Amino acid sequence: MERSLNIDLNAWRLGYRARRRNGVKLFAASVIACAGLSAALATWLPLQLSVVTVFLFAGPHNWFELRYFLMRLPVRLGKSRNFFVAAFAGIGVLTAGYLALPLLYNFTSWSSDAWSMVLASWNTLLLFWLGLLIWLRGRNKQRRDWSWAMPAALGLCSLNWLAPELFSLAIVYLHPLVALLFLDRHLRRTRPEWVRTYHQCLVLVAVLLAGIVLRLTQTPALPDDNGLFWRITQHSGAQLLPGVSSHLLVSVHLFLELLHYGVWIVALPLIVPATIRVKQKPTRVWQVKSVGIARHPRGFPKLVAAALLLGAFVVAVLWFGFSIDYATTRDIYFTVAIAHVLAEAPFLLKML
Repeated sequence: MERSLNIDLNAWRLGYRARRRNGVKLFAASVIACAGLSAALATWLPLQLSVVTVFLFAGPHNWFELRYFLMRLPVRLGKSRNFFVAAFAGIGVLTAGYLALPLLYNFTSWSSDAWSMVLASWNTLLLFWLGLLIWLRGRNKQRRDWSWAMPAALGLCSLNWLAPELFSLAIVYLHPLVALLFLDRHLRRTRPEWVRTYHQCLVLVAVLLAGIVLRLTQTPALPDDNGLFWRITQHSGAQLLPGVSSHLLVSVHLFLELLHYGVWIVALPLIVPATIRVKQKPTRVWQVKSVGIARHPRGFPKLVAAALLLGAFVVAVLWFGFSIDYATTRDIYFTVAIAHVLAEAPFLLKML
């Protein structure tokens, strides 16, 4: 009987290892295929695909981000109370300030230098807020010294005041990469055997990005003779970088955005539910019980359900707005979406 049990245990171990290896291979193949397809499409039809991508994925990816952030929220803040208070207060203040910028632009006649100062001031507040969050997070990490946060923020502030428009453009290009960091941290916690493969895939992403740059450096500018295409090229920095092909800028930004959407809409939703079980069964992305603060006995299931339903309603409104007036809805979306950009910072820091 003991021998039979040993044989069964060895067979289970072999099967388990085989399943893990197959999972890693499937994960790597999926990342490589998605990255390669994204690079090809972004290079081939950058303007057209930009329109389609934002229409289809902008709203849903925000819903998946909301769900993921709710999953990362603790039921009781405890020692992280000051961190989350500073985080949510900063998100509110910075979002309100960012929303006020287009209103000020429409109802004032300030010079370009004055607008540069306003933009630099907002960027400065952002940097100090990030520095504060890093410092507060470091206070809860006894084995790490994060006192470098404020000096680093001051150093970045000096660069910001030299060229605030370029600093803001850098945020546009760096933001999509944050999703790759979220995936890395989540894999370290739930699939540590996948991390090495994931890092190898990131090398391929860097190679594809370099290939896009080399391929499109000498290409002519994209046509921006209508308002929508002009918005897309300006969002990618065509006006700030006149010496760089707008085809290159739009393609690079689109490639990064496709990776960003892929992480939030495909990768994390497929990985996370498999690690969360309710009554020994994997949860689904639409189940409220997949969120910890809803599943906990002292949690808030009704509040979580309301937040997810409201998010789904906003996605539907976005799709309706895009179908009626794409250009205006796009402008509104990219203004309001600063809130989700800011929200990524504290939740990523909590995973470090």
